Amino acid sequence: MIDFKKFEKYSRPGPRYTSYPTAPEFSEEFTQDDLKAYYKAQSDDRAISIYIHMPFCRSACYFCGCNTIFTSKEEKKVEYITYLKKELNILKNHLNTNRIVTQMHFGGGTPTFFSPEQLEDVINSVKEVFPNFSPEAEVSCEVDPRFFTKEHMDVLKAGGCNRLSFGVQDLDEQVQKTIHRIQPFELTQNVIKIARDAGIHSVNTDLIYGLPHQTKESFKKTLEKMITLDTDRFAVFNYAHVPWLMKTMRKFDESTFPKPEEKLEMLKDTIDFFTSNGYKMVGMDHFAKPEDELFKAIEKGELHRNFQGYTTKGGADLIGIGLTSIGNGVDYYAQNFKDIPTYEKALDNGDLPTFKGYRLSDDDQLRQFVIMELMSNFSLNIIRVEEEFNVNFKEYFADAIESLQEFVEAQLVEISDKKIEVSQTGTMLIRNICMPFDAYLNKIPEDKRRFSKTI
Repeated sequence: MIDFKKFEKYSRPGPRYTSYPTAPEFSEEFTQDDLKAYYKAQSDDRAISIYIHMPFCRSACYFCGCNTIFTSKEEKKVEYITYLKKELNILKNHLNTNRIVTQMHFGGGTPTFFSPEQLEDVINSVKEVFPNFSPEAEVSCEVDPRFFTKEHMDVLKAGGCNRLSFGVQDLDEQVQKTIHRIQPFELTQNVIKIARDAGIHSVNTDLIYGLPHQTKESFKKTLEKMITLDTDRFAVFNYAHVPWLMKTMRKFDESTFPKPEEKLEMLKDTIDFFTSNGYKMVGMDHFAKPEDELFKAIEKGELHRNFQGYTTKGGADLIGIGLTSIGNGVDYYAQNFKDIPTYEKALDNGDLPTFKGYRLSDDDQLRQFVIMELMSNFSLNIIRVEEEFNVNFKEYFADAIESLQEFVEAQLVEISDKKIEVSQTGTMLIRNICMPFDAYLNKIPEDKRRFSKTI
């Protein structure tokens, strides 16, 4: 029996490690000239992964931490597509766009808030600039079931889409009203049928635990209903409460949030529920059927983590397109401008809309590898790290290993000469377990860390 009360001490601010170094380390000293130099130096043999940000939503979901713009004006969407095309044409001048594309992802915002015709226009424009999609490319789109029709599905399917991720979050009526997202179960059921009828064999649904008014019992009811949809993957995220970044989150009464102890119990119940129903845990917040490629990647130690979450498409340079998009290569991160006027002005001047970025040092690349391996596979092959980076692991990371001793004593982590292994219970604290390897975080006093809490 797990004593969750003891775990409450681990509820502290910490990154989700979609990148390392994390976004607060990005600097405006990194300019479009730096990005151009990185593009020029990239190997023609490396594949490309494309992320396209579609930032518009009809209205706010109060829990959302994404970069979104709320509008009902059609002309704003039309203008945005015009500028996406400008960015694509400028990219052609600085990047070899004939390289193989292994992944394309549409994120938001609400990509399907755009009309089917508009989505088709964007897909065609991308493929004109990046013509060489691998036959095995993963083409995916985030979908709000409230804005999705068969016509959207037809366009996405024709554009090569083979994976859809449907946002659900929670089915409880009180929770839905509080988070400002009314979405009946039958609506989600209908759109998943549309996807299945179109031959989409990889369907994901997103849920969130830790929302206001959620309880263990109410979330269990959501899980029981959702599993009847027989989706291939579930992503079950820990709600990230960052009201200093997202004004809509200030609408919540924080006394209605489940306490850290109850959130941990909800996560434990979720893991037990999915594993007892034939799913396997993948990374810190995903569950997949055993035949899913994510689970196969874990067995081979080939699962990767990037800004789109967990993926099997490693070894590719990520090209971020659109407002706020983040791209990265072996040794850099680059992010586009976050506001429409500045983004448009850069493109009107024929510039890449680079807002800020980061150049990774050798130490950054080593720590990035360690953290991402632990986040993805819950284990780390120490011998492999020593061979690839030419270091004595236990000497280099002496401070981190010392910090991990409390997890070792709690039987959450095992450390041998050859590997670090996280126990099944320890996976619930994987962010905490990665934090000792973060050279930047450890320079910031805990009360000054501007991250959501790990629990």
